Amino acid sequence: MKVKKNIAISESGFVFDPTSGESFSLNPIGAEIIELLKQETPFAEIRNIMLNKYEVDDNSFEKYYYDFINMLKQFKLIDEKD
Repeated sequence: MKVKKNIAISESGFVFDPTSGESFSLNPIGAEIIELLKQETPFAEIRNIMLNKYEVDDNSFEKYYYDFINMLKQFKLIDEKD
């Protein structure tokens, strides 16, 4: 799963989609995950990074991660092709 190439993401978590003209704000963890997605980091590595860095259990992280991914899909910010 990759963030679309035309999506602009600032260091502060501001996301702009030039195709739709929409903009979004991410919290720091969302910004970190989307940056990892931009780098095409595999899910297992993202999970390990987040579990080691934040106080979250594996099941909760997986739920939150896939909720976030579904939101990115809904707003058409990622390519679903693997």
